[in-house]
Amino acid sequence: METTLPRLFRKTASTYPDVAFQMTRFNDGHFEPTTYKEAYDISMKFAGGLLSVGVVRGDHIGLISDNRKEWQQADIGLLSIGAIDVPRGCDATIGDLEYILSFAECKTVIVENSSQIAKVCGIKEKLPLVKTLIVIEAPSAKDEEVAKSAGVELLSFEDVLKKGEAYNSENPAKVQEEMEKGKWDDLATIIFTSGTTGMPKGVMLTHGNFISQLEDIDERIWLNPGDRGLMVLPVWLAFERSVEYVVFSQAATLCYSKPVGPVLLADLKTLNPQILPAVPRVFEAVYDGIYRKMRQAGGIVNTMFKFFTNIALFHSKLDRVLFAKTSRFKMDLRLLQWPAYVLPWLICYPIKLLGGVLVFRKIRAMLGKNFRGGVSGGGALPPAVDKFFWAIGVNLVEGYGLTETSPIVSVRPFKKPIFGNVGAPIRGLAARVVDFETGKDLGKCKKGILELKGPTVMQGYYKQPEMTAKVIDDNGWFNTGDIAILTVNNEICLRGRMKDTIVQTGGENVEPLPIEMKMQESRFIRTAVVLGQDQRYLAALVVPEKVEVEAFCKDSGLEYKSYSEMVKSPEVQHMIETEVATRINAKNGFKSYERINKIALLEKEFEVGKELSAKQEIARFKINDIYASEIKKLFK
Repeated sequence: METTLPRLFRKTASTYPDVAFQMTRFNDGHFEPTTYKEAYDISMKFAGGLLSVGVVRGDHIGLISDNRKEWQQADIGLLSIGAIDVPRGCDATIGDLEYILSFAECKTVIVENSSQIAKVCGIKEKLPLVKTLIVIEAPSAKDEEVAKSAGVELLSFEDVLKKGEAYNSENPAKVQEEMEKGKWDDLATIIFTSGTTGMPKGVMLTHGNFISQLEDIDERIWLNPGDRGLMVLPVWLAFERSVEYVVFSQAATLCYSKPVGPVLLADLKTLNPQILPAVPRVFEAVYDGIYRKMRQAGGIVNTMFKFFTNIALFHSKLDRVLFAKTSRFKMDLRLLQWPAYVLPWLICYPIKLLGGVLVFRKIRAMLGKNFRGGVSGGGALPPAVDKFFWAIGVNLVEGYGLTETSPIVSVRPFKKPIFGNVGAPIRGLAARVVDFETGKDLGKCKKGILELKGPTVMQGYYKQPEMTAKVIDDNGWFNTGDIAILTVNNEICLRGRMKDTIVQTGGENVEPLPIEMKMQESRFIRTAVVLGQDQRYLAALVVPEKVEVEAFCKDSGLEYKSYSEMVKSPEVQHMIETEVATRINAKNGFKSYERINKIALLEKEFEVGKELSAKQEIARFKINDIYASEIKKLFK
């Protein structure tokens, strides 16, 4: 495999020039392809254009844009000449941009549209190094005036391509010479983490960091030339970015969509992709949507759905035990379990097959006729969602990683996945679990802190050596901060995150994530945040599922003037308290101190950039500030 990303792309483009690299939706809803050859030619022009305006090897270039075909084209271009991207999405706040672009010392910034021009120019006095803005969408006269007033040169994407075409004509070998200078350990990007726990840190990743994971991942998540991957996550995130490299390293096609139910389902039907990489919330939304649709259908349809789903869930559980498809933490007892399990397995099997014909086939059709599997990453996949898709025959595999590991650490393979874990570490990456206090290697089947070592681990945090030293020891072991257990087969089972651990006044340590995921199995609960640091008991902030709460009130004959009144009503409060109590109890494996004593219902859904990170994870440190008054009342 090639040693830099541009050379890897060049190899794919030369081997499969006429295969579609990108599929882009236009305003009328249709998609048009850009072939590998077309995208490569554009990237080379863009590279020449950057050289013509003075960009040199090692320059940091801001890249502020959401998903679109020009992102990858521009990035391959700038990486080809040894520049380094500093990416972020259009939802970045002015404060984010000020910190990131100044801290990373960017002189040139690529932005998507007028809004981003206004943001950058509005803080120009705090960004003295920024001299040039390149805007992907055609700039207006007002944009040009704003840039001129800020003392910034404004170029359109097309301007740079024209300059590049002229430059490459006069210097036909220059871009290729620069590309050949690239090395495995050259810095490719500085990705500032989206920040669920505080101030973003600039993660420095090399070409080799990304490429070293591809050989193994290409075997686990396999694609054929021309196969399609439906892309819904922000491209600046390390997860999405690595997925795109997985796609183009196999000459497959990037199809840009959105993580919005109606849009996503329509695109699945139109494009018939082979894979869908997404965060757990996307798959959870599909899961919730299926159950909601069945309840609304009611009658025999809902009865059949519930019956066949329960049979499929039960059969799949038996199947995983009998045929070694579940995580193992001790000696295999299958031979002892076979006599008790095999008869119910045989009885349920034909019923499950019938359910596949009558019910599940229609659900699978929603994902398109070519669907090979979904890849969940960027957060913990709720067990109920995982079990459901497994039971109905939809291949959904869970992966794990961090920005600091480029980001892929592991992923269950499409072929012969093992349930209850996130797969074994990819080849070349060592994993160990160490004691919380002593740092001693605990071996397999014991809970501790997960540490990793290998070619995917970052160079460090940009201009923060003291922060780097806190997470990477002298022997190269990276402390993930995640609590984990290694199975007998070296697969990783995650059990929480050290920074999320709640320590109560009685000394009990509580992992909030399993409690939150169990609460969110209720159709009435959209989001739950467990609280209780330095408190005697646990409480939770709950964002109800609006559609379901409204349906509950209607069915119960409760009349309110607004949704706000519903959320504040004692009837809804009691109903959701009951939903929580029936899930968080000893019967479901929760300890007495893990019980939720109080809840506060929130009317407004959480938003990315506020309560949620770009990966749609809970930004817990922000929650404590935004809802300080509500939290205070919970612990009176």
